Amino acid sequence: MDLTLMGVVGLLLVAAVPATWGALERQFYSPTAFVERYLGMLADGDAAQALAVPGVAVSSAELEAAGLPATANEALLREAAIAPLRNVRVVGEEVDGDITRVTVEYDARGYPGTTTFAVERDGAIGLAPTWRFATSPLAVMNLQVAGSMQFDVNGFTIDKRQVSPNGADADPMAPVPLLVFSPGLYSVSVDTAISSTPGVAVLSDIPFDAIPVQVQAQATDEFVAVVQEEVEKFLTACTTQEVLQPTACPFGYFVQDRIDSLPKWSITQQPTVEVTPDGAGWSIQPAEAVAHIEVEIRSLFDGKVRPVSEDVPFIVKGSITVQPDGRVSIVVTGPDTR
Repeated sequence: MDLTLMGVVGLLLVAAVPATWGALERQFYSPTAFVERYLGMLADGDAAQALAVPGVAVSSAELEAAGLPATANEALLREAAIAPLRNVRVVGEEVDGDITRVTVEYDARGYPGTTTFAVERDGAIGLAPTWRFATSPLAVMNLQVAGSMQFDVNGFTIDKRQVSPNGADADPMAPVPLLVFSPGLYSVSVDTAISSTPGVAVLSDIPFDAIPVQVQAQATDEFVAVVQEEVEKFLTACTTQEVLQPTACPFGYFVQDRIDSLPKWSITQQPTVEVTPDGAGWSIQPAEAVAHIEVEIRSLFDGKVRPVSEDVPFIVKGSITVQPDGRVSIVVTGPDTR
């Protein structure tokens, strides 16, 4: 009887082994478990470990073969630029030949998202199968920021010249390709002394895909105030020229007779400056202003002298260029008033 009982127990144990192993495999060694570990690293902000997961890191050749920019920069593949994921849950696992597609849902700072990963076998360690991403979960954000060479992504500050393949010669208007994790939420904003913009939220939810993003920065109040002051200084300097047509200035006075005294200029109404984006630089929108001239005119017909005291309306406009070293060049122009 004892031998019989031992045999029955042995048979039960043998029968339990496959079931136990199946449960362990699903929990620790399945495609779903593989994806869950990767997402756990992103949720913890562990960028280095996430990049080390098989199938995540990509080469320039792989990017180019997929039609993505081969020069995509890795600046955002770091903890400082990762936004945490919440409520991550697997909602589906589908086998398609050698590929297993694992679909997950999650919450990225209030934005619900769904991502499907392609996973394939990558060998085994003993009885345990190993896996890798058949398609990298990285994506490329083609980011164009107009109005600033600097921008923030999830609070991490980047200068275009640091991440552009052209370095210091980076085109201010050219999109910058940046590798990002999927899934991931990336908030792009500008906050400099010259320009700023509210954050633009970008959800990277499709692996190995291109994400075009355009951000237009606006001039800050402080920058507009500086431009206003410089325009006023420029116009005031124009009034020191004792001529009818001050050189390189947007106002002047025309007469057909002869002047009998040196003209005296003053500005009676300064323009109200409005600064708007213009490609890689800025524009001063046309604004009304008024100069005043005091001069004596001698008639060529009868030689009589008449005093002139007259307001001269004119239009101010201009362009603003930000130099690579951060200095600002302001050029004031405007049509002459006849």
